[in-house]
Amino acid sequence: MRISDRVKREIREWVESLIVALILALIIRTFVVQAFKIPTGSMIPTLLAGDRLLVNKFIYKFKEPERGDIIVFKYPGDEKKDFIKRLIATSGETVEIRNGDIYIDGNKVEDPFIIRKIHYYNKSPHGATGRKTEVPEDSYYVLGDNSASSRDSRYWGFVPRKNVIGKAFFLYWPVKRIRVIE
Repeated sequence: MRISDRVKREIREWVESLIVALILALIIRTFVVQAFKIPTGSMIPTLLAGDRLLVNKFIYKFKEPERGDIIVFKYPGDEKKDFIKRLIATSGETVEIRNGDIYIDGNKVEDPFIIRKIHYYNKSPHGATGRKTEVPEDSYYVLGDNSASSRDSRYWGFVPRKNVIGKAFFLYWPVKRIRVIE
């Protein structure tokens, strides 16, 4: 039994379309946007365990990350793991946690708003009471919004610039929590 030329042509068009779609999906995932699932409660109340979000992977090619950004990065202790935390301080800045507040270069952080609302706990070695920690060049100091239950820069130090994957920008699951991430 022979397959007609018309059927062959239609099958070839479908296969070509699927290949093009696959290639575009791989390019987009590699360079533009990637989906991530939140594995723990370290970012409560902003993000909950099980939330799914999109991360902009190209934004930091054009601008530097800013205080308050929620970033996804390769964990410095095991670069096979991706972590998500809020960026608190950048290269050359001195961080201190005092009475639950963040101080950068001796000044209490009043903006962005979310940082003002969170009580940050002193944890060592990079967030101990009375300790001022200077962020090394090409590195960031990050904290989880759920400060009492987050392993972050207070414990393991700094995130090298090269480890940053991108900025979280959109929560798409669960449906009742869909929103732009701040």
